[in-house]
Amino acid sequence: MRVELTVEGEARSCEDLVERTAYRVVQEALTNVHKHAPGAVTDVRLAYREAEVAVRVQNGPSDGSPAAALPSGGHGLVGMKERVTALGGGFVAGHTEAGGFRVSAMIPSLPLTIPAVPPAAG
Repeated sequence: MRVELTVEGEARSCEDLVERTAYRVVQEALTNVHKHAPGAVTDVRLAYREAEVAVRVQNGPSDGSPAAALPSGGHGLVGMKERVTALGGGFVAGHTEAGGFRVSAMIPSLPLTIPAVPPAAG
């Protein structure tokens, strides 16, 4: 599988939960491409916006390579949607007119929480 990555905006650290959610969306979407569209050219886009991190994974049709014999639990898209909406984000997935598939997630970029330092005992 050929994957091209595009990053828009200024990359920044986000709350751990936001970063893990974005990672898992990309991971699951790429796994789905590998399973269902072997050999497809795939574009991954991360867009850092003021109040969100947008993730898009879009692939073209399979190049005819044999399908991967990987187990499937059948909950990948549902799991991605649940992760994203649990953080107040939006999730859309579906077929493209070009015969591929697109997964899009908009994840609110929660502010980093800095642990409070307890006052020194005195």
